[in-house]
Amino acid sequence: MTRKNSTESERSSPGLGGAEETQDFVTFTIAKQLFGIPVLKVQDVLASYQITRIPLAPPEIMGSLNLRGRVVTAIDMRARLGLPPREDGAETMSIVVEHDGELYSLVVDAVGEVLALPFSAFDRNPPTLDPAFRAFSDGIYRLDDQLLVVLDVNRLLDYGRSEAA
Repeated sequence: MTRKNSTESERSSPGLGGAEETQDFVTFTIAKQLFGIPVLKVQDVLASYQITRIPLAPPEIMGSLNLRGRVVTAIDMRARLGLPPREDGAETMSIVVEHDGELYSLVVDAVGEVLALPFSAFDRNPPTLDPAFRAFSDGIYRLDDQLLVVLDVNRLLDYGRSEAA
């Protein structure tokens, strides 16, 4: 991953040795695994929402929803990442992101908090990381009690690239 010198989602945090650059991530869980995406990629966060099924769509496409007059494609993140399906009736949340001018709703188990994490704590994907996660991950952060997998929204939603690979 190439680190940019500064974006709106980066800021300096005062520390003992001076300022350290950080990046903000919206965190969420899927099948008890913690994930994050850069906060600047997030357009909206939604609680349960009415999703209309799309006939003959791939399994990870749950359907579409209407968000303030715009059609949004809902992606089942469990299916996209090769994880087991959630139990029937389980509550979900959605993180709305934009990709190539279109809106997508990433349907996850739960949305957490926004974390400001220092660039110095960022690691490349370890060889032990699940291959399904590695395909869409920029890298990881090792937090006190768990691993945060940073997802690349562009790779996650670039169906043409994943089908050609």
